[in-house]
Formats: sequence, structure tokens, C-alpha cells
Amino acid sequence: MDKEVDPAVLAVINEKRLTGEKRTPVDIISRMGVFDAREKASDQAWLASGDNVIITIWAEFVSVGTGGRWFYLESLDTHHRLGGGGERTALQSQRAKDRMQLLKRSLDLGLSVRAVLQTNRVAIAGLETDKAAKVSVRVQDEQEWHVAAWDADEKVAVLVRGPQGWLPTEDEVKVARARGSVPAAPLQAVAAGDITPESVHAAAIDYLTKHFAGYGYKPENVSSQKLGYDIEVTDKKGKTLLKLAVKGTAPGVKTFKLTDEERAGADKGDLWRLVVVTDAIGPAAQHKIYKPDEVEKVPGLES
Repeated sequence: MDKEVDPAVLAVINEKRLTGEKRTPVDIISRMGVFDAREKASDQAWLASGDNVIITIWAEFVSVGTGGRWFYLESLDTHHRLGGGGERTALQSQRAKDRMQLLKRSLDLGLSVRAVLQTNRVAIAGLETDKAAKVSVRVQDEQEWHVAAWDADEKVAVLVRGPQGWLPTEDEVKVARARGSVPAAPLQAVAAGDITPESVHAAAIDYLTKHFAGYGYKPENVSSQKLGYDIEVTDKKGKTLLKLAVKGTAPGVKTFKLTDEERAGADKGDLWRLVVVTDAIGPAAQHKIYKPDEVEKVPGLES
């Protein structure tokens, strides 16, 4: 809501809104090059024409640091709602993962990102919980943003508006955390001694089971049957859609091997897939699915 936005940030939004052409939230991202803008209006980030990344910046979470520089703390936890709240739905989690992938891509390539500044009709704490949480104002930011810092251990990234070369101070970051876009402290990590290949594998299977179940499919853990895959995914009518050989990575468990049964499954092809869950133990787990002909190039696979 407007009253939660820093006055300096709100002034820019209001000036843009009052002096510019009146456009709907969908029109704005459409004109910025987002295809199927109406269907994707609720997404958190978009890969637009010209290979440009566009992200939503929730103005309620924008902080103003030294010299009037704006920055935004980005939580890298894709499974919990903003502010360290409850678990996201499968759709909310997927949107957050898509956003993370685009931001990480921009960081790795050294590219800036374009932004839309957005305020909401309800308190920002209800953004992902209140069904009435809809866009109040969305305007295109004329200045570009960039990912200035990315801390996987702390589960936070720092997005900065304007030229590169500036970062908020430690005290400014502490104040920004209190705004609620990330937890006040990192989520508790699993003790290093508790992380074993077996526990990582179990966590990866649990993650994928919840992921596919969240989309209405039926994932069955068949790892004990030594079929060459761990999860069989079926639709509501019982039709098999995927046979997933599951691998996971985590701190201290960076590599994995394929069993003879799994290699035989890959050779058969058909519905067999290798799926790797990164950070399987932590709150920011993500997965990628590989076809049989892609297996030998999968990062982390030991020959």
C-alpha cells in the first residue's frame, strides 16, 4: 500500500503515473515487450523481446540508502512467502523460481534488468495470502536495475537501481530486512554433519513429490523396486507421464553417480528422465530435468 512506500520512492511513482499516458498494468508490460502479457500479468519476472529481463519491484520493499541510491533485498528462498511467512503454493513457488533464474542469468552475464515499480491494494504482508491482493499502481521505471550482490548462504541478493559500483552498508541492509522482503535472519541451515548422500537423496525425492503433487499429478516413490528410476509420475487417469531418476546436491554433496539400472533406463529412453535437485536440503531447492541424450553432460555427474 502507498503508506508503506518510502516517500522518495512514492514521489517518483506518482510523478510517472500522473504525467504519463494512462495505461493498465497489462498494457505496461506489453509495451515493454512481454509476449502474452495478459496471461502472464501475475508473473514476477519476464523474458521480453530483445532478450531483455523485466522484473517487478514491489515499491513497499524499496529502501533508500547513501546518496539517495535505491536498493531492494531479494529473498532467494523460493518456497516461503515474502517476509518469511508460510509455504507458497506450487504456482507461487514456480513463479519465484522463474524470477530467480532470470535474475541469476542477468548476474552471470553482467546484464542490467528493466523494472516495473508496483504498489498493491492491500498491505504488502498479504501480497501472497490475500485473494484481494492486486496491483494498485504499476509504472515503468526509466532507470535500469542490476543484481549487485548474490549470497546463496544468506539466501539474499541485493538489487540496486542505477549505475554499478555501489552497495548499501551493513546497517542499511539490516534496516531493509526489517521491511519484510526477506527474513530478519537467514533460515536455519542443516548441520553439516547431518548432510549425507542418503539424506540429500531423500530430500530430493520429497521435494519432487510435493512439486508434482502440487500440480495435480500423482508421483509415486518406487525407488525400492530398483527399476532404474525413483518416481513414477501419472496423471489423474493413471497414465504414466514420466519416470524420474532422482539425484540431489547440497553443501558437501556436489556429485552423484548413476546406477547400472539407471543407465539401462536411460538407454531405453521412452519416459525416463534424470532430474537433479540442487540445494535439496535447503529452502531454495530447484530442479532441472534432463533427457537421456543429455545425461552425460549433466553438471555433477561422475562417470
